Amino acid sequence: MTVQSPVPPKIQRQRPSLPAFAAAVLVFTAFAGAAILYFFDPATHSFYPVCQFHLLTGLYCPGCGATRAAYQLLHGNVLAALHDNVLFIVSLAALAARGIWFLDRQRRHQPVPYFIPPAALWTFLVVALVFVVLRNLPVFSFLAPL
Repeated sequence: MTVQSPVPPKIQRQRPSLPAFAAAVLVFTAFAGAAILYFFDPATHSFYPVCQFHLLTGLYCPGCGATRAAYQLLHGNVLAALHDNVLFIVSLAALAARGIWFLDRQRRHQPVPYFIPPAALWTFLVVALVFVVLRNLPVFSFLAPL
């Protein structure tokens, strides 16, 4: 009688998970976009997209000035960034705070039903609509981008 030796298990390559790959692509894209924005001023370079709403109506939308605000923020000019688009800067700060909160909850293995709750999204929509109305009124012209 011959004794067969056990067959070793197949060695499987470990592939990076899809969320890790997506996060890496997102981080790379964010850094590349920030680098382009850092070195090319939106006020002097014409390859940045133009706001179609402003082009058609002459009114400022909630996003008008956000690219210039991000440029100013990357250069450490917080007051100039706030003048270009205060809603964008406040939203970035709130999103960063929420991200830190979310990562802390994940680290502690606590459940998080939503990254941003629906009530917060509806509140943001109302705030953005009020912001649009106010920044287009002459008395609130300080909210309009430069």
